Amino acid sequence: MPYGEPRVGYVMKVFPRRSETFIVTELLAQQRAGLEVEVFSLRPSGDQQAHAALDRLQAPVTYISDGEPTLGDVLLALMPELGTAERAADVDRMLRMAGTEKPRDVMQALEVARHVRERGITHLHAHFANVAASVARMAAALAGITYSVTAHAKDIFHEEVDPAKLAAIVEDASSVISVSDFNVAHLRHEVSAAAARVHRVYNGIELEHFPFSVPDGRPPRILAVGRLVEKKGFDDLIDACATMARDGGAFECRIVGEGVQGEALRRQVAALGLEQYVTFTGAASQEQVRREMASAAVLAVPCVVGADGNRDGLPTVLLEAMALGTPCVATPVTGIPEVLIDGRTGLEVPQRSPLALAAALTLLLEAGELRVALAQRARRLIEERFDVDRNVADWRRVVLEEVPDADRLRLL
Repeated sequence: MPYGEPRVGYVMKVFPRRSETFIVTELLAQQRAGLEVEVFSLRPSGDQQAHAALDRLQAPVTYISDGEPTLGDVLLALMPELGTAERAADVDRMLRMAGTEKPRDVMQALEVARHVRERGITHLHAHFANVAASVARMAAALAGITYSVTAHAKDIFHEEVDPAKLAAIVEDASSVISVSDFNVAHLRHEVSAAAARVHRVYNGIELEHFPFSVPDGRPPRILAVGRLVEKKGFDDLIDACATMARDGGAFECRIVGEGVQGEALRRQVAALGLEQYVTFTGAASQEQVRREMASAAVLAVPCVVGADGNRDGLPTVLLEAMALGTPCVATPVTGIPEVLIDGRTGLEVPQRSPLALAAALTLLLEAGELRVALAQRARRLIEERFDVDRNVADWRRVVLEEVPDADRLRLL
């Protein structure tokens, strides 16, 4: 049913981001349901034109001032908040939260809180349990409303995650969402005091924008999509391509994305003499990625747990490929086995095993009937579990219907 009364402010570190199509997809689903939303971005973005889907988004986007204030600047900005006893209590609560935060983040929380009051926002939601959640937490306290957070991957697994800060974010939130059962179990273990408020809501996709096609007649093309960073495992994919090339395989591999490992990966390709097999396309829009996927025989998702603990939650690119009918080979990292069921909806290989990856990719390139069978079962699973409108309805139930009000939450 349409939501006419709640008004939700989404807080993100950067919006939009080329690599975070799932957030735009979620906002569009909220829009279709009639939920009033606004977006607050803490940093400027260079990706405003990254995806055509952004043209359909009607939610106003506010870029919060991003300076380097001193502690004195923050104290001066707080003075108008001390006008009444009620406001003083909120300021005191916010200041207790702000004790370990940077002045920049505190100042941004003050600005978000002002927008919350002026625009009648009733709840804040942060994507990622990072600075976005810290700012939302302080702003909600100052404005006397609740906040929630969606935790993803780097924000909960990376070695630099501060356990005390993560616990504070989770424990003060009215509800916490994460994108896989694996993540939920991790968070409930790490922050057991708030376990009951941690819920799994899968990311979803707009199924009508990912039409299924049978993959039996596609050229022998392997596709990989993602930021060129360690956790994506693209170095293993390149090693797998070297094995396939030595075995006389006829194929091409296209790697879509950019990132800090770009130069190292290109050097790896050159050192292995794979220039005729492996192509780097650079960054691409969601529409370009969709076209690449629809013409590929197989998607490789060789994710790994990085040396720093970082890992993927549940890659959206996997959901998109499975919806389009592109068979997938992936590793059993975090939430991936919840969607890629070995031998049913894709092929699973161990992480850091280029030989196993090469064997699985070769099998799918050569076995057209297997590609079709996996693709058909994968599409059915995506329709059952990853329709964004159904999943975002679950989001609203968890965040807006089961949430305690702000006064009750202070007593929990």
